[in-house]
Parts: sequence; C-alpha cells; structure tokens
Amino acid sequence: MSRELSEKWDQIGKEILGTARNELYLNMRFLDLALGGLGYVMDTEARTAGTDGYRIHFEPYSMAELYQRDRRYINRLYLHMVLHCLFRHLSRRGKREASYWNLSCDIAMEALVDGLDKRSVRRAVQPERTEVYKMLSERLSVLTAEGIYQVLLEKRLTDRQFEKLEELFLVDDHSFWPDPEKEPDRTQELEKRWQDMAEKLETGLSVFGKDGDRGGEELLDQLKIQGERREDYRGFLRKFAVWREEMQVDTDSFDYGFYSYGLRLYGNMPLIEPQEFKEVQKIQDFVIAVDTSMSCSGELVKSFLSETCGILLETGSFFQKANIHILQCDEAVRADAVIREKKDLEAYMEHFQVKGGGGTDFRPVFSYVEELKEQGAFQKLRGLLYFTDGRGTYPRKRPDYDVAFLFMKEDYTDEAVPPWAMKRILTGADLEQEGKRLDKHIRFV
Repeated sequence: MSRELSEKWDQIGKEILGTARNELYLNMRFLDLALGGLGYVMDTEARTAGTDGYRIHFEPYSMAELYQRDRRYINRLYLHMVLHCLFRHLSRRGKREASYWNLSCDIAMEALVDGLDKRSVRRAVQPERTEVYKMLSERLSVLTAEGIYQVLLEKRLTDRQFEKLEELFLVDDHSFWPDPEKEPDRTQELEKRWQDMAEKLETGLSVFGKDGDRGGEELLDQLKIQGERREDYRGFLRKFAVWREEMQVDTDSFDYGFYSYGLRLYGNMPLIEPQEFKEVQKIQDFVIAVDTSMSCSGELVKSFLSETCGILLETGSFFQKANIHILQCDEAVRADAVIREKKDLEAYMEHFQVKGGGGTDFRPVFSYVEELKEQGAFQKLRGLLYFTDGRGTYPRKRPDYDVAFLFMKEDYTDEAVPPWAMKRILTGADLEQEGKRLDKHIRFV
C-alpha cells in the first residue's frame, strides 16, 4: 500500500470511528468522558478493531465494509470496547483461563448492549443469544464477566459448544489486551486509569438520569457492583486472628547499633538484649464449617476448602501450635477434623471426602461447638466461618465468638442471616487458583 493510499484509509477509518463516537454521545451523554478516552490507530493486523485501553486499533477495509452494511454495527463495536475498559476486563483476568475469560467478557458486554433501548445500537436479539442469557440469568442476578466465567467452567463445554458461543458473541479483537503475568505494570496502570473513569461515569449517570436520560440504570447497577472495593479474602480471615505472645525474637524492640557495639566492645556481652517474646497476630482456636447439604455444590465446597486451607498453609499464618476444627454438616454434624499443625492440614486435604447430602440446619453446628467448649476443646475460640448457600435454619442466640456466613455470589440467599453475624459474598475470583490449591488431592464420594 502506498503512503498516499495508507493515509487515505487511515482518515476513512478515523472518520468512521469519530462518527460512531458522536452518535453514541447523542444517545448516551453520560458516556462522554469514556467515549473520548480512546484514540485511534490504523493497524492492518487487527481483526476489524480492538483496544489496548488507550487506543482503538482498527483494520480500515473491514471497518468500511461493516459501516456500509449497517453503521449501528460500528456503534455497537465502539460501545462494546469502551465497556470492556470501564468494567476493567483488560486488567482483571488474573489467573483465569484466557479463552474462557475473553468469551465471558464478550457475553457480559453484549448482554448489556442488547438490553439498552437506544436507537444508535438497537438491533434484533438472536434467539440463540436469548437462550444463553436465559440460562445465565437462572444462575446469576447480574451478568458479570466473573460470574459468567464461573458458570461456563461448571458447564464443562465441549470444544464445539465453546466455538459456537465464540461465534455467537464475537465482536472485537482481544489480542491487544495485556498479559497480567508478563505485563503487571501495564495491567495495574490500566486498572487505575479506567477505575477513575468508571467512578466519574457513575456520577454522570446520576446527574443525567435526573434530566430524563433513560437506559443507563442497568449500566449503573453493574458499575456499582464492579466498583465495590472488595476486601481481600486473606484480609477477611485475619479478622479472626488474635494477639498472643509467642517465643521468638522481637526484632523491632531494640537498636541493632547498640547491640552490635556491645558485642565488639565486650566480646560476648551485648549492651541491649532482644526481648524473647513478641506479640504476633495469628490464628489460634478456629472453626471452619462447610455446608454439605444437597443444595451446595461439591465443587464449591472443594474450592472453598482448597482456597481457605491454602491461605492457612501460608508461612506465618499459624501459631507454632494451632487448634482448628473443620466441620462437615448438613442437618447434623457429619465430620470433625482437628488441625494442629501444617502436616495435619495437608494430610486432611489429601484424604478429604465430602460427607452429608441431607437438608440444612445451622443450629447443630453451634450446639456442637458449645459442647466442645464445655469439654475444654478450645482455649479461646476466636471465630467460626460457615460456608453455605444460606438456605437453612439459623440459631437465634448470639454466641460469645465471632461468626461469619460465607456465600457464593452466583447462588445464595442471606435474608435470614441473624443481625449479629457477619456476611461475606464470595466470587469465583476469591476461590480461584492461587498456587497453593490442593484440588488434586480431593476426591468425592
């Protein structure tokens, strides 16, 4: 391609994208900052168009062809890429499998665009898409990429089923998205850039909504969910930690200069002795209860125990001796495993089997824990984590230790949770593989 021809096609592509941006703005004024947040660059290697979070890379020939067919296709393509950025799909893959993550992001954004009653992007929704949306909505209250990813994994799609979904929802080119493992700095920079943009958009939605601009309600809901500053699961577990003195050198309580000076001056007599005790924050007496009723998926139980135990196995999580009871329960306590050292935990996970399968009643666990306390099984019980879908009978009386009910975001009810208990809604990201997962050791009966 000659330079003159290249410049001509570059101009054509940029005019097409500029026209799409203007039409979207006229229909959705609250998107003004986001729509103007991407530059344009011609890229003959692109598959129609894709974004790297800063610019839209476009292939001019296919763009022109798409525009001639129906310019709304270009509008939808532009909006689709902007929404990927706003929902930080480019920076939030983490350790998820790339192809499933890409598909999940496309489904989530197309579901959102298909639901917008806006002339600039409106088109008939294919029956096949409607069927997919219906299947996902039976599991998810809001169709987020994270939730869709988890559902697709559980579906165990064949290669052909996966390919059909890709064809049905393929819109833009994701090859420009950063690799989170190879490009952590760029990933973090994109997260910050578009998080700021999304927060401004939330404000814009609220303001323009009062002026009668409709259609942004679902977008606002999803942005609020996406923008939740979720506490790290590790940090959540640390709420159950206690302060205790442990036999170890307190390296923060003395001056190494004086200490070393004394050794040099007097041979073996330091001027200041380090304290032998240090107050540390670690887990001591603790109870983990998992709901093994028929309503709870065995895979979710496995993932929860795998991730939670992986966190507890990390260096420094335990006292030199711990006392952790792992209970399996449905309408009764079916198993109690006592973990005192790391090797106990590793052995438990290696031979783990799910026991249960009946209904759900939370009260027997609390009664059982009270019996253990009366028997002197705990020195000072710090807390109890209960992993469940929430469908069961809760105790009325508050115990004298902290309690947290943990639910999976995709399928739970928390309406009956007592006001004295903490709640934590887990996502697939909370339970995804962190390098210490013990799935390979777990089997189900």
